[in-house]
Amino acid sequence: MTETLPAPAPATGPAGGRLALLDVLRGVAILGTLMTNVWIFTAPGAEWGFLQSGSTASAHGTAAAVAEAVFRLAADGKFLSLLTILFGVGLAIQFDAAARRGVPWPGRYRWRALFLFAEGTLHFVLVFAWDVLMGYAVTSLLVAWLLTRSERARRRVMWWAAGLHLAFMGLITAALVGAGQDSGGGVSREVVDLYAHGGYLDQVAFRLENALVLRLEPVLSFGLLVFLFLLGVRLFRAGAFGADGTGRRLRSRMLGWGLGLGVPLTAATGLAGQDWFLLERYCAAPLVAVGYVGLIGAVVDRVRRPGPLTTGLTAVGRTALSGYVLQNVLCVVVSYGFGLGLATRLTGPGRPWWVMGLWAAVCAVLMVSATLWLRRFRHGPLESVQRRVLGR
Repeated sequence: MTETLPAPAPATGPAGGRLALLDVLRGVAILGTLMTNVWIFTAPGAEWGFLQSGSTASAHGTAAAVAEAVFRLAADGKFLSLLTILFGVGLAIQFDAAARRGVPWPGRYRWRALFLFAEGTLHFVLVFAWDVLMGYAVTSLLVAWLLTRSERARRRVMWWAAGLHLAFMGLITAALVGAGQDSGGGVSREVVDLYAHGGYLDQVAFRLENALVLRLEPVLSFGLLVFLFLLGVRLFRAGAFGADGTGRRLRSRMLGWGLGLGVPLTAATGLAGQDWFLLERYCAAPLVAVGYVGLIGAVVDRVRRPGPLTTGLTAVGRTALSGYVLQNVLCVVVSYGFGLGLATRLTGPGRPWWVMGLWAAVCAVLMVSATLWLRRFRHGPLESVQRRVLGR
């Protein structure tokens, strides 16, 4: 893939110049998704436990609890939405590149989407149930076709998708609140033991047996995926990622509106209780993600000489697929019983500190390894495999 998660190529704008901000944003999005997922890896029952108990904090009334709450609130759904927007940006870049070369569209992109779906399926089965690649692959086929339609048609689909998504999330939330009970329950001992002491193949079998339930998220949020893909297309074509005055002005507006609306809504839904989780993750979070684009852009605009942090984020952004899979593999090995089993060994009131430390350590590993890898190779390891299979 060119500018999307599976196989990033040069982040170029309409005139062919590289858009450095896109690499940084993608790196932030990849590491940011782990800010949410790390709590799933380290929770009792891991992937399935998250469905049974929800996303509530593990400690209460302590400094660790406050740190965990802020950490989660800053990340949950926000970086996933950011990643989705960037996927739409990448799709627009690929479309424009195909148009310049006179190549039919979607054309071979269908094979790229099919390959992405296969990659996501393997990732889901072998590594992590909350894979995003499968949903992206399906959504990209629809949006790739929409790129051949008029701007008016895309705009209609974009806002209809947003409206239906909001209505759907609102109805589910109303049902949860009306039921008069917290949606989060206890985690079954059988599932806790599976991830704490079970073997790797046992966990693979469990994911296969419960695939329909574990794959519900991209189905329930399909309208949001379509909206964010098309939003990414519109932002790219408006010049929101450029280093010129137009880009800075657009990002300034995104910062103000995104955080100005998204942060209060996130706080309100977060404080309302677990039953409001869907509105926080799938409605307020995308607004914050738009604000994050503006905020990160403002920071990057002020960087005169790239340092280790900017270099590391850029490297992760250029090897996004490899980094996404590697960070999940590392957390699986550290957390689950067939590996180091730290999720079971390190419990208690201080748990949030080591979980956040795990996130920081994995981020450091990814930034260093990606930077060193790109000194010798043009593409990440999984990106290179994809390019060979697809003949690019």
